[in-house]
Amino acid sequence: MEIANWDSDQQALRDIRTSVFIIEQQIPPEEEWDALDARSVHVLARDAAGLPIGTARLTPERMIGRVAVVKDWRGRGVGDALMRTLIEHAQARHWSQLTLHAQVHAIAFYERAGFVVDGDEFMETGIPHRNMRRDLARRAPAVRAGDAHVSAAAPRKVEIETLQQAINFVDELMAHARHKVSIYTRNLDGLLYDRECFLQALRRIALSGRGAEVRILLQDATDAVRDGHRLLHLAAKLPTYIHVRKVSAEEDRQYPSAFLLTDSGGLYIRPIGSRYDGDGHSAAPGMQAGLLYYFGQVWQRSEADPELRRLSV
Repeated sequence: MEIANWDSDQQALRDIRTSVFIIEQQIPPEEEWDALDARSVHVLARDAAGLPIGTARLTPERMIGRVAVVKDWRGRGVGDALMRTLIEHAQARHWSQLTLHAQVHAIAFYERAGFVVDGDEFMETGIPHRNMRRDLARRAPAVRAGDAHVSAAAPRKVEIETLQQAINFVDELMAHARHKVSIYTRNLDGLLYDRECFLQALRRIALSGRGAEVRILLQDATDAVRDGHRLLHLAAKLPTYIHVRKVSAEEDRQYPSAFLLTDSGGLYIRPIGSRYDGDGHSAAPGMQAGLLYYFGQVWQRSEADPELRRLSV
C-alpha cells in the first residue's frame, strides 16, 4: 500500500477506476472524473509483481471515495487495507470525523471499517447510496507486544541496507506480532533467523494461543540442516504450530525475493533473497495482502522436505 501521486500515478489510478466504475458499473466518464482528484490524497495497492489492484481517495472535505478493487482481488482484504490506510492518514491529521457515500450493497464493508449509516437512501450516478460517517479517536490505540503495551505509531517505511539494520527491524516486527508469522526464504538466513532474540519471539508467537501459526517456505534446506539451524529444531519441537515446507515447483524456485510478514501488518521484503538490503514497513496492509496471497499460493504447491525429517532433536 502506498500514498500515490495524482500526477505520476494517474494512469494506474485511472485504469483501476475505469475498470471498476466505468466498465463494470457503467458510470458515465464525465461523472467519474472531477476536480477533486488533483486535490485529494490517493492510495494505491499493488500485487507482489507491482501491478495496481486497488485505489481509494480522501478529499479535502474529509470524505473517503472512489474505493475500487479489481475483480480478481476482491474478498482478499485489499479493500479493508485501503480503508485502514486512509483512516490512519486522517487520524494523523487529527481530523475528528470522516464521511462517505456508500453504495447500498457495500454498507457492510464500510461498517467493518467503523462507519455507521447516517441518513436516508439517495441516488448517485444512478445507484442507490447511503451517507455514512465515522468518528475518529484523537489518540491511536495501544497494541500488545508480548506482555508490554506499546503505543501504535503512524505507519513508516524503513530503507534497510545492512545486516544489523535488518536484525533491528526484524526484531521490531516480531515484538509487535501477535499470533501469525509467514517467512519466505531461500536458505533460512542463519545470521537473521538463527538468533536467540528471534527464536524467543517466534516461540512466544507459536505458543500464543488459539489461532497461532508460523509458516516458513524454504527454497533449499541443505545449509540449514548442515549448520544445525536452531529454528528447524524449534519447529521439530512445536510441529503443531511451526510449519516448514520446501518450495517444490520450478517456477516458484525461480522467485528471487525473500520476505517476512506478521499479523500486525508489518513486513520486511528483500528484492534479492541472498542479500539483506530491502524495505521494511511497520504497517503496509495493501502490500502485505499481495505478498500473503502469493505466499498462500506457493504454500499450496509446496511440500514437507525429506531433509528435515532426518533432524535429530
